[in-house]
Amino acid sequence: MEGAQPYNPRTVEEVFRDFKGRRAALIKALTTDVEEFYQQCDPEKENLCLYGFPSEQWEVNLPAEEVPPELPEPALGINFARDGMQEKDWISLVAVHSDAWLLAVGFYFGARFGFDKADRKRLFNMINDLPTIFEVVTGTTKKQAKEKSSVSNHSSNKSMSSSKQRASEPQGKNSKASLPRDEEEGSEEEDDEEHGETLCGACGENYASDEFWICCDMCEKWFHGKCVKITPARAEHIKQYKCPSCSNKRSRP
Repeated sequence: MEGAQPYNPRTVEEVFRDFKGRRAALIKALTTDVEEFYQQCDPEKENLCLYGFPSEQWEVNLPAEEVPPELPEPALGINFARDGMQEKDWISLVAVHSDAWLLAVGFYFGARFGFDKADRKRLFNMINDLPTIFEVVTGTTKKQAKEKSSVSNHSSNKSMSSSKQRASEPQGKNSKASLPRDEEEGSEEEDDEEHGETLCGACGENYASDEFWICCDMCEKWFHGKCVKITPARAEHIKQYKCPSCSNKRSRP
């Protein structure tokens, strides 16, 4: 299988590193490379699976022939449902199955190399600190963060200075510089909490104040500039930004 490499992580840290590499590959397939992934999942072909590798490469291929396989296998036949449901729903379904497969692979290594209760718990906690592929693809975490910020008690939070906020908030859309002064100050604490939970639609990593971000005007997902190859200078000349996924979308039969 192309991209597959014999790799047997033996410690919790190694298994988690393997998990993160495979996760990044699957997120890439379902976001920035979604058009290519869609085309490869031809319903006219045999049962196909979506594989993610520790090298952060993904592949659509037939399942392993040996029984039992060397590693747990991903969901079989994802291509058959491609044209039978809405693309967004199909991508979300593949994301859910991909999340289940990642856990299966991680704990397969744990069982194979004799992780005890403490190691299994530590591995799960490390995995659980990351948003799921489904959350990244659908933007669920961002929605939950908005709901949480609307009902949370902000009185205990330290307010940011307006200059710090402008430097730290994701760029590319809805700049607070255009807001009246009193409205800007009133929304600082809520924006601080919301941006802290913002996830990149490409790599799935959290927002960081020292990185340039841009928001898609179509799907309203945020992206690291480096992940979608947009610089701050280039963003200044973009009236309406479309992420790679929205740009590649076209009408389906």
